[in-house]
Amino acid sequence: MTPKEKNYKKSKEEYLKFLKTQEVLSEPFRDKISQFKNFYLPISERIYRSYKIDKSPKIIGLAGGQGSGKSTISNILKITLKTMFNLNTVIFSIDDFYKTRIERKKMSLNISPLFFTRGVPGTHDTSLLMNCFKSLKKKKFEKTLIPKFDKSIDDRAPRNKWQTISKKPNVIIFEGWCVGAFPQKKKDLFKPINRLEKYQDKKRIWRGRVNEELKKNYTKIFKLINTLIFLKVPSFNHVYKWRLLQEEKLKITSKGKKTMNKNEIKNFVMFYERITKHMLKNFKKIANVVIKIDNKHRLKSIKLN
Repeated sequence: MTPKEKNYKKSKEEYLKFLKTQEVLSEPFRDKISQFKNFYLPISERIYRSYKIDKSPKIIGLAGGQGSGKSTISNILKITLKTMFNLNTVIFSIDDFYKTRIERKKMSLNISPLFFTRGVPGTHDTSLLMNCFKSLKKKKFEKTLIPKFDKSIDDRAPRNKWQTISKKPNVIIFEGWCVGAFPQKKKDLFKPINRLEKYQDKKRIWRGRVNEELKKNYTKIFKLINTLIFLKVPSFNHVYKWRLLQEEKLKITSKGKKTMNKNEIKNFVMFYERITKHMLKNFKKIANVVIKIDNKHRLKSIKLN
């Protein structure tokens, strides 16, 4: 058996072992081996080729609506990059950089009450995020702390629970629902997209500020991305459906911590609707890798741009 064949065997074993840990609520993964060969290996090979050019840390943006499978896919890519190509990979989410409850409370009082709800651009600490990227990419690497956000208390976790990066990464997987998003034209903000915008943002202050944040602070961060992967869900309706499933899983794994009911989730996803729909419409043109996901939550096709 050649070294490449050994790596492939090990990679496949680790991948299958990981999937087993993710199969909860009697929801088994389908077509495991074909998805490994047709999706995860080609993407990992692309990342490896990119890394080999100058051997500097590569930032992989992984975008997709809530419940689209970003965390699972991130972990599979980490396994494949390590076992097949010996690349040290770090994963974190844009969600980890949400502003604290106190900071969002100030925004809700000074700008719009809607900013108290975490999620949209403007509710992340972009300065902290930029500093973390700079630290991880430094030639003279120093230990870096990545914050953690505890959704059960809707606040940033204590510093002693943050992720510690002690070794310089070869690859940084940066995942999040709005990763890589770009602003809309002002005329496109005029018409409300749902009840939330119609009744709670009548003067368009909230959506205008969100758009402005995307244009300024977020664009600087997203420009650091070397490869952008987009998980294209069938429609926005599936975001609600899969976010609901995500919450059901959370009830099992969160050991009694607070979770949301159906109505709360329905209201929550309205905050994400405008940007998610904008991404679904436009990301097939700008993402380096587009993965279509079918109605049954399976990877359906892949396009490498």
